[in-house]
Amino acid sequence: MKVTIYHNPRCSKSRQTLELIRDKGVEPEIIEYLKSPPNAADLNNILNTLNMQPRELIRKQETEYKLAGLDDPNLDRAALIQGMVENPKIIERPIVLVDEKAALGRPPENVLEIF
Repeated sequence: MKVTIYHNPRCSKSRQTLELIRDKGVEPEIIEYLKSPPNAADLNNILNTLNMQPRELIRKQETEYKLAGLDDPNLDRAALIQGMVENPKIIERPIVLVDEKAALGRPPENVLEIF
């Protein structure tokens, strides 16, 4: 079983999610996505696995969201994904991938469903 977490160590929900994973006896691959943001192809795959649209995975309250013009309702999927790549702070976290499944750790217990 391959487990990956897109993690922000400053986020309490992300830390709680990581702890839940470790409590399952699993040491995940930890990607600090603010330091190593996913590329557009990775984000597209994550969104497909989560069965989400880009706006569902965007933190709209972040200043970067409006500054980058991502609040424009006419932007298509590719433009929104590119905006997320260029502004990783707006990506909702944590995202956990387990083999071919994914979950958003909000709340952290959501990730238990994919184990």
